[in-house]
Amino acid sequence: MALFNVRVYGLLFDEQKRLLVSDEFIRGNYFTKLPGGGLEFGEGTRDCLKREFLEETGLDVEVAEHIYTTDFFQISAFNNKDQIISIYYRVKINGPIQLDTKTKPFDFAPHQVADPNGESEVFRWIACDELCEDDMSLPIDKVVIKLVKDQLITSN
Repeated sequence: MALFNVRVYGLLFDEQKRLLVSDEFIRGNYFTKLPGGGLEFGEGTRDCLKREFLEETGLDVEVAEHIYTTDFFQISAFNNKDQIISIYYRVKINGPIQLDTKTKPFDFAPHQVADPNGESEVFRWIACDELCEDDMSLPIDKVVIKLVKDQLITSN
């Protein structure tokens, strides 16, 4: 039986015009994606994003404007019986961003990737002027990055 899997992601930009991304090791594979995750039953999308950011980063975010919702068919990268619907918002932090980040993609400690069935996550910033669709691993994230880059170009 096919299911819908609703995912909610946040775009967090810092004062240096960099976007926060998550480098993840999931069951032996490496992915770069935007921070966020799965909607739980009984939860609204904004509450989901606040919860996911707090769980993943320890940051208490304010969910701002809606950026994009998937408008095409996308099968899950992790379960070929699920259709993914992703919702993206811009998020903000009041005050300084206190988060341990890396400077290189997939900069995991050896113990973080030792178990091929395990999962691990590290964060890094990408400067907006260097950001491109190919920085992202997942198809819907690529669409969002193109959309954001197009908006940045037209607003300058």
